[in-house]
Amino acid sequence: MSVPKWEDLNMDCLVNVLRRVGIESLLLGAPFVCQSWYKASLHPSCWQIINFQKIESGPLSWYFYDGITTEFIKSIINRSRGNATAVWLPDDCTEEALRYIADECPALKALILSGNLCYRYFPVIPELISKWKNLEQLRLGHLSNMERVFEEINCHCKNFYWLCAFGANIERDTASAIVTFLPNIKYLYMRKANIDRESLEMILQVCKELVLLDARDCVGYECDDQLLKLASHISNFQHEGSTLFDYEDYWGPNEHDSIYDDYLSD
Repeated sequence: MSVPKWEDLNMDCLVNVLRRVGIESLLLGAPFVCQSWYKASLHPSCWQIINFQKIESGPLSWYFYDGITTEFIKSIINRSRGNATAVWLPDDCTEEALRYIADECPALKALILSGNLCYRYFPVIPELISKWKNLEQLRLGHLSNMERVFEEINCHCKNFYWLCAFGANIERDTASAIVTFLPNIKYLYMRKANIDRESLEMILQVCKELVLLDARDCVGYECDDQLLKLASHISNFQHEGSTLFDYEDYWGPNEHDSIYDDYLSD
């Protein structure tokens, strides 16, 4: 009795397997197994989730020691043929590459931006939001004009429900923009943010559809019975470690990445 060969696996089944292995395996492993695996690795379904940040810290990092090039980003985005649904952008992403993703990824549902990118392209990001009408999840990092981003989301992204603003400054204007433009937000992650009690109360009072609010390790408020009562409608309200004043260095250089990986799995 002959043993079935991997290369004889039905193409649909093979694509279903390879779409789960990640960008590094799709570039360094699967294409070199056999011709059928190479063909399957080029299927757009395998490129719906594109994590360029994995390349920055993985086996391919030696090749991009000067940074991930715009040409490489474009080539990977082209493999999705417009079907990419989640993209993690690298720290050294250029504005050209960012605009290319906006034009070529109309099906995008999740976009992950580092703090560096948010600072570098803060005038551009609100402008591009209108092109991602299917956007549901967004990580902003430290973006200084979040109000404009929220307004664009309200106008163009009707299925949006998930926001991560790790370590951001949630000032009164920002909190007001959240309740004005994202009143139906369900998941809000703002761990290690600077947020005062009044701004937090504003969010708790208006955003009644929140399922999870992560306000741990924040600076600007301390939780008490009154806040817990305001948050009683939230099934998962996380507030541990928050304090009125910044007694420690809260801005660890690498911690946010692993924390965000946990967030995305929620």
